Amino acid sequence: MTRETRAQPERIRARSNQRISRSAKHSDWWASYFDEEYLREYEPLFTLERDRREVARILEILGLPSGARVLDVPCGQGRHAHLLAEAGFRVDGVDLSPQLLARARERGTGPTLKYRRGDMRRLPAQWTGRFDAVLNLFTSFGFFREPADDRRVIAEFARVLAPGGTLVWHGGSRDGVMARFLSRDWWRTKDGTIHAQERRFDALSGILTVASHWYGPRGAGAREHRIRLYTATRMAELCADVGLIVEEAYDGWRDRPMRRRSSEMILVARKRDSVRKLPARNSRH
Repeated sequence: MTRETRAQPERIRARSNQRISRSAKHSDWWASYFDEEYLREYEPLFTLERDRREVARILEILGLPSGARVLDVPCGQGRHAHLLAEAGFRVDGVDLSPQLLARARERGTGPTLKYRRGDMRRLPAQWTGRFDAVLNLFTSFGFFREPADDRRVIAEFARVLAPGGTLVWHGGSRDGVMARFLSRDWWRTKDGTIHAQERRFDALSGILTVASHWYGPRGAGAREHRIRLYTATRMAELCADVGLIVEEAYDGWRDRPMRRRSSEMILVARKRDSVRKLPARNSRH
């Protein structure tokens, strides 16, 4: 995406003339956020060329044979899942958004590519030990109000992985995002709509709040979403608690080690054959 990082034009907010809705401020913002407006807002990022580059990198990281089982969760509009199925994998995609799942199914399904609606905190019970790889991509983690839900998501990833299976996790690095924090920027999409984002970060909770505004031929509007940012260290700890050992950390999609100022990171974790239970906490302390 080509973004203009100068101050957001005041006319966007002035002409939008619309408050962020109550539903957008609700703690469950993720339940309704991923819709057609989301696709329009992030349109510059959703290109086939970019999708193919990212899937090629995933194939390098995984090194799995044709026919391996892969879970893409959340899968969004299927931009990675579809290409992985084309590459010869048996792919399941899970997402909560009916709109994005409809887009994914429009691209095609078949014996090696299936989509279903679901919550990544509660994956199907029959999937225990089913997958050779689980993918969590495009900063699709840290949505929930309670940190315990993030831990539950990681535990579900571990549960559905086969022993020795691989988790590929892609998201923002708290250290890198803060080192190069961009409080506001704006860009124009193909139909002439101007999209702008204003960001604020709460260091205590680790929550990044993003207020989006748009103005264009379809009208104007505003809403916001929130995401909890993690350091690589904390993500590795969450993984280790459920038997996933982070073995590699990359500077986003680049084939080089993660750096202190990396704003994105890809973590590669392997599932151990057995999970070490944490000792019970002594209530006297």
